[in-house]
Amino acid sequence: MSKLKEEKNDVMEKVVALCKRRGFVYPGSEIYGGLAGTWDYGPYGVALKKNIENLWWKFFVDSREDMYGIDSAILMNSKVWEASGHVGGFSDPLVSDKKTKKRFRADHLLEEAGVNPSGMTLEQMGQKISELKIKSPDGNELSTPQQFNMMFKTSIGSVDGSDTTVYLRPETAQGMFVNFKNIIDSFHPKLPFGIAQIGRNFRNEIAPRDFIFRVRELEIMEFEYFIKEAEWKEKFEYWQEQMKAWFTALGFAKDDIREIEIPDGERAHYSKRTIDFHFKYPHKFDEIGGLAYRTDFDLNNHIKSSGVDLSYLDPSDNTKSVPHVLEPTFGLGRHVLAVLTKAYTEDELGGEPRVFLKIPANLAPIKIAVFPLLKNKPELVAKAREVFVTIKKEFGAVLFDDNGNIGKRYRRQDEIGTPFCVTVDFDTIEKDQAVTVRDRDAGKQERVGIAELSQFLENKLNV
Repeated sequence: MSKLKEEKNDVMEKVVALCKRRGFVYPGSEIYGGLAGTWDYGPYGVALKKNIENLWWKFFVDSREDMYGIDSAILMNSKVWEASGHVGGFSDPLVSDKKTKKRFRADHLLEEAGVNPSGMTLEQMGQKISELKIKSPDGNELSTPQQFNMMFKTSIGSVDGSDTTVYLRPETAQGMFVNFKNIIDSFHPKLPFGIAQIGRNFRNEIAPRDFIFRVRELEIMEFEYFIKEAEWKEKFEYWQEQMKAWFTALGFAKDDIREIEIPDGERAHYSKRTIDFHFKYPHKFDEIGGLAYRTDFDLNNHIKSSGVDLSYLDPSDNTKSVPHVLEPTFGLGRHVLAVLTKAYTEDELGGEPRVFLKIPANLAPIKIAVFPLLKNKPELVAKAREVFVTIKKEFGAVLFDDNGNIGKRYRRQDEIGTPFCVTVDFDTIEKDQAVTVRDRDAGKQERVGIAELSQFLENKLNV
């Protein structure tokens, strides 16, 4: 393994360890040995995830007049997935270890061997694997590649025993397409307009990996933006720029993001143009979101399959047409991982090594921590609780912490990513009615009067 790859793996391992230690992300079903591809978000992970969700919703939905939010059901009529092409075509290339029977993604094994598998047929993948003598991670021979459908299938039982087959949805998009007519009938929007949703999806990944990057249960933030066909190029460029602005709003630098134009033959079956946005994760630049021009593929397929008219009546000239669609999509778990790995920082403070999460203040799970200098002094604890209650009412994400000495509390809050710590000491009570405010990034401390504390913090947090 190269030195660079070792360093990247080291960063990911440190982030994974910090996430478990500090309550961001835990392995799923851990007390029973876990379940590959599943993870549980702890209190700080949930808070970070919700902050990203809320910022996304504000950025793309609440701040606009042309967006309608929904929350569609996870279980849908199986005809939806037949019409969308998922039943017949939502698959990945699978190979098995002939000895252990473990399964792997053929395209991933080729990538790790330095081969770009994009556009390859199953036969070509098999030939390349054989030519390069690629083995399984356990060193055994691999089977011939075959397609593996990634949808989870289950059934809805009935009293008479005639079960109905259903699927756990692999994407949120179809929930928006099948509700297109409902939005038209209820709200009478004018083109262009969007239907947005944040929802949970399920994909039977052959080889989950890279922590919460590739999992079997995931959340997607996306919207379908309905347009006139003639406007697709103009609107595509507009949403491309909006997506860049979103990544900037998360605190990402320009060189953190790469745009990948997906060529003919490699795009999804429904897409006429696709750009993938890749983030600089520790393991490599990898997909965090994408923008696809889905044409009128989905609505037309649902019209044919359901027999329901999903055309749009233009009120300006009373003409009917089936709108075309642009789809900006964002992986929520991948956003959480991007924010965490971007924020992970090691430095020296006061001559000692330090680890901290340099999370932007608007995304930080805890905005402010309040301490008494000593936990065994009732007067300090009482005053600290008084300050805590006051600023918690205003800022919400405020933590009271009196566990351990002041140095340990600072280090703990640094690892959580708390931007500011407020300490009540003896001078607070006996002299100046002021507190010490410590800045996470620089470790700088300054004295602030309790009367001015809320305004001071508001200015610093920019809320």
